[in-house]
Amino acid sequence: KSKGYTRLHSHPHSIKILGDITLGGLFPVHSRGPAGVPCGEIKKEKGIHRMEAMLYALDQINSDPELLPNITLGARILDTCSRDTYALEQSLTFVQALIQKDTSDIRCSNGEQPIIRKPERVVGVIGASGSSVSIMVANVLRLFEIPQISYASTAPELSDNNRYDFFSRVVPPDSYQAQAMVDIVKALGWNYVSTLASEGNYGESGVDAFVQISREAGGLCIAQSIKIPREPKPGEFDKIIKRLMETPNARGVIIFAHEDDIKQVLEAARKSNLTGHFKFVGSDSWGAKSSPILDQEEVAEGAVTILPKRASIEGFDQYFTTRSLENNRRNIWFAEFWEDDFRCKLTRPGIKIDPEKKKCTGKERIGRDSHYEQEGKVQFVIDAVYAMAHALHNMHQDLCPGATGVCDKMDPVEGRLLLSYIHSVNFNGSAGTAVLFNENGDAPGRYDIFQYQMTNTTNPGYRVIGQWTNNLRLNVEEMQWTGGSRQMPDSVCSFPCRSGERKKMVKGVPCCWHCELCDGYQFQADEFNCEMCPFDMRPTPNRTACRPTPIIKLEWHSPWAMIPLFLAILGILATLFVIITFIRFNDTPIVRAAGRELSYVLLTGIFLIYLITFLMIAEPGTVVCAFRRLLLGLGMCITYSAMLTKTNRIYRIFEQGKKSVTPPKFISPTSQLMITFILISVQVVGVFIWFGVMPPHTIVDYEEQRPPNPDLAQGILKCDMSDLSLICCLSYSIVLMVTCTVYAVKSRGVPETFNEAKPIGFTMYTTCIVWLAFVPIFFGTAQSTEKMFIQTTTLTVSMSLSASVSLGMLYIPKVYVIILHPEQNVQKRKRSFKAVVQAATMSSRLSQKSINDKQNGETKIEPDRTQ
Repeated sequence: KSKGYTRLHSHPHSIKILGDITLGGLFPVHSRGPAGVPCGEIKKEKGIHRMEAMLYALDQINSDPELLPNITLGARILDTCSRDTYALEQSLTFVQALIQKDTSDIRCSNGEQPIIRKPERVVGVIGASGSSVSIMVANVLRLFEIPQISYASTAPELSDNNRYDFFSRVVPPDSYQAQAMVDIVKALGWNYVSTLASEGNYGESGVDAFVQISREAGGLCIAQSIKIPREPKPGEFDKIIKRLMETPNARGVIIFAHEDDIKQVLEAARKSNLTGHFKFVGSDSWGAKSSPILDQEEVAEGAVTILPKRASIEGFDQYFTTRSLENNRRNIWFAEFWEDDFRCKLTRPGIKIDPEKKKCTGKERIGRDSHYEQEGKVQFVIDAVYAMAHALHNMHQDLCPGATGVCDKMDPVEGRLLLSYIHSVNFNGSAGTAVLFNENGDAPGRYDIFQYQMTNTTNPGYRVIGQWTNNLRLNVEEMQWTGGSRQMPDSVCSFPCRSGERKKMVKGVPCCWHCELCDGYQFQADEFNCEMCPFDMRPTPNRTACRPTPIIKLEWHSPWAMIPLFLAILGILATLFVIITFIRFNDTPIVRAAGRELSYVLLTGIFLIYLITFLMIAEPGTVVCAFRRLLLGLGMCITYSAMLTKTNRIYRIFEQGKKSVTPPKFISPTSQLMITFILISVQVVGVFIWFGVMPPHTIVDYEEQRPPNPDLAQGILKCDMSDLSLICCLSYSIVLMVTCTVYAVKSRGVPETFNEAKPIGFTMYTTCIVWLAFVPIFFGTAQSTEKMFIQTTTLTVSMSLSASVSLGMLYIPKVYVIILHPEQNVQKRKRSFKAVVQAATMSSRLSQKSINDKQNGETKIEPDRTQ
């Protein structure tokens, strides 16, 4: 039984069924043969089942009084051998009748014109099965305007109405399938997947459609697109798995591949110990078949697959299981099917029986003596035949109203007109669903979605988890993954950034990004940008917004405040005690000798110096700031003005005494007060000019305490006095202090009993040392976080110390004498200015003489101090 090319042109192997109108049929009865041989083994399901479905449909239509009454449909059915080139040669049978042959010069031996039998005319073709076969055949059939309806070709390119205008199909194209798969991937929350396609039309166009739709939909990126070669070399599938692992985050793998390729991919994944890593989304070539996952169930667990909605046609089961060698002689390949199905041999003339194979009895029954399960596309074959019949029926009603049989208008049937009738059919198909075509000749997409589940199910296998008819309905709660887990696996390039992190996109891959933390004083303005917080704010802990920087001030209970406050309170109490003592003993000699008026001025200054501590620690406000400016320099200014006036007076008296006996000017108490108040007024005027130029106000300094860690950032509430203005404020007092020290040094030779030249001297030396220590501490803390506290404490303690030095050196000894030794606080005899000067001069001369005597080895003569 040769299926070779030799017999092709004489008479191709085909089934011929007579009828008024003939339909063509193309079925893959045999698989493709090895190199050089067009056909291989018989295909029981995809070939014979489908072909018998066409014969069954023709029987049903021909016995239906409503559909094409009085018209019998015939058929010419060819075997494509699953090979596009072979199918093309076979299908030339369909167009023979339409090729005009010139027979004018052909004569019989007796000189008469020959009688040439007209080949039958095929009005339409049912088929083919594989997309590549359909494409090849469609190119020829369109030239001769023969409509074609396929029952299994799903390649998206067949939807092209310009190239394949005479092609229609009752199965939805893969582009719908690709759309359904994109919807599934999105429903699973994946955005980064790889694709795997078998080389060839089905795989490549399916993946192309998936990529195209995902690009249009957005939010889905393809990590890798890998092609499985037609003839894979050994180790090819291991290489494919290795390539897929280059992007391990893309766990979702979209697979448009043939059964054998699917099986080998699963096997390679198992060998690489990647069971459970990849999650497959399979096309209808995987569907709900058990063959691709045989022995690879663990790897396939959780795979989501898709299959056009289909039903099993009971009438066909009844028809097919009753076929036998006797009642099915019209099927020329049935004997071959019989041998294959029952694994036996038929006796045929001239062929020796293989002794190893049993002999067929002919009594075998399909489904009883062999396994039978209806092939999935049977429903679509029946629908395709019915679609052609309905189109012819409607055409007959329009062109031949009332006529029985085929009228002249339908002889021959015009292909383009029949095509328009095919496109407009709409009837309930064999499964009860509507059969109709869109403008491209495609059927509507209706898919069942399966998941292969092994655990928590009574019988492992495919479970329907949803369906797709133009939109997806997926029962996510029914899905389960490796080990029966309900946790949805991830297949994303980058996980969402945490709050406070911005996305830095990877160039050219919209699903991939790096997360960058908004650091320092930045907050996350939006998904992609960090922005700096305003100067008076810092980011929240999660860095999604800014919050006000906390404002601090020196609190009364702070250790930095308690020490200065303690010193100040002690100082104020001591000062008040001295003032009260002086007022009480106002007319006693010691008080009068100390210079009452200047002493009260000096004590007021000391009191104010202690008082400034409270102002420096108090919460800054306009009034507090004004008083700070005023009193900060004023207390010291009053104290040192009084001291300067005193030392200056003593110096002038003794300098004048050396020259003449007339007293110098301005040494009376009133003059002294006048000089002191003039010196003080310089400071007061300066402060009021400052008030005029820059009215006092508070500021919040955010720069001072703005460390790299924003959680430690603080704003400092302070008066608008810079370190410089603070020094300027004190600078006048420092000038007074230095001048006073100079006079104190110059007056050091004055008799010890005379006023308080020496104590003032000691006071000034000590004060200078205190303030010299103050400067480095004050300016050396510029970088410290506690800067404000240290500076305030340093300033207040330095001022309190200098006040305490003045109080201690000048007044505590007097108070000591006044209270504890009142016998010394008595009036000595009055001395004139002349006597004073003489005593002083004598004293200095004696001092000089005693030094000289000492050098000569003589004893020192003590001056008489009883004057």
